Amino acid sequence: MGKNGPGSILIRGGRLIDASGGGRDAVLDLLIEGEKIAAIDEPGKIPAKPGTRTIEARDCWVTPGLIDVHVHLREPGLEYKETIETGPRAAVAGGFTAVACMANTAPVNDNPKITAFIRDRAKEFASCRVHVIGAVTKGLKGIELAEIEAMAREGIRALSDDGMPVMNSLIMRRAMELAKSLKLPIISHAEDLNLVDGASLNEGAVSRSLGMKGNPAAAEEIMVAREIALCRLTRNPVHIAHISTIVGLEHVRRAKEDGLPVTAEACPHHLALNEEATRSLDPNFKMAPPLRSEEDREAIVKALADGVIDIIATDHAPHGEIDKNTKFEQAANGILGLQTAVPVTLDLVHRGQLSPRRWIESLTAAPARLLGLSAGGLAIGAVADVSLIRPGQLWKLSRDRILSKSHNSPFIDREFRGEVAATIVNGQVVYEK
Repeated sequence: MGKNGPGSILIRGGRLIDASGGGRDAVLDLLIEGEKIAAIDEPGKIPAKPGTRTIEARDCWVTPGLIDVHVHLREPGLEYKETIETGPRAAVAGGFTAVACMANTAPVNDNPKITAFIRDRAKEFASCRVHVIGAVTKGLKGIELAEIEAMAREGIRALSDDGMPVMNSLIMRRAMELAKSLKLPIISHAEDLNLVDGASLNEGAVSRSLGMKGNPAAAEEIMVAREIALCRLTRNPVHIAHISTIVGLEHVRRAKEDGLPVTAEACPHHLALNEEATRSLDPNFKMAPPLRSEEDREAIVKALADGVIDIIATDHAPHGEIDKNTKFEQAANGILGLQTAVPVTLDLVHRGQLSPRRWIESLTAAPARLLGLSAGGLAIGAVADVSLIRPGQLWKLSRDRILSKSHNSPFIDREFRGEVAATIVNGQVVYEK
């Protein structure tokens, strides 16, 4: 993050929406002094001291800094796709003041040396906070537990083999038992690889019409049920990444009703797109899990509104040209997400399918709870991580506006409604439009 010390900033006249604790939703002024929020009051009641910078926010929502629990920064080893510097640069342009980076680097973050490397590089080069997620198993191979206790001493916030499901149930049980002793949640890539069988798109109407092998919803449903069974056994918090199916959602709903510490996230692309987008075989619509049916998409939106899905997370997965500009079946899974998460999901608010408070909670307070962060709210004395969003602003994502090192987005040249106006991290303006 920036080297210059923060000063004083007065944000005036914005609609302040905070979904943490008691919450707020009112037109208010907010004063930042140094690294902290110093005052929140009715418009005009906070005096501006000499030297205070004033930001007029009458057309903005003022929210806690957004937090993304599911990002691939690729460094170390895959710096041609993304780095610990470029990923956070895209993040702050998307309104995120903190991201959590997955372990599928090269080498894998399965030991304390890699954990410390990522942590220290982030302190030096990242424009937002970077929380490190450690691998569950060595090399993401699902055979032997990673050096979990040693990584915990270096500050990991969660465990995940994201990208490679832990297929061995006993290994996952042992991981949950150890994670419980360390107070770490496990983030599960819930997919039965045997059922996926190398398929590139959802098993359904589109796969059948194209004569291509499909990835069945059952591949997710089975593994979500297994993770919940192991959570019931161990009582360790389990978070289901990028959930995409109706039955998977029902498993999560029942687990929550039973009082189990189970949470789930939805990705912007699964909330906005369905399998019809893959009919073109454009590799920028290829991800894992794949885009599902329209019925699945509608169920995901409803589950997010109802709180069955706790979090919106991008699964920001940058890939170089060589990884994506090939046949659909051979292309790498994943798309960019950090700069488009706000407008893609804010569209649900504009359509009346999601309340502003639930939308903001899913991007702030809920991810903070998952990672055990003292963040996700706006309170006097809290660290000044703040996002300013113009909900009505129209804009288009052009290729040259992408700040990631990669450009694999299906949303290039799409017009959006809702833009990030500014991002403040630790009392410093790190992005401004």
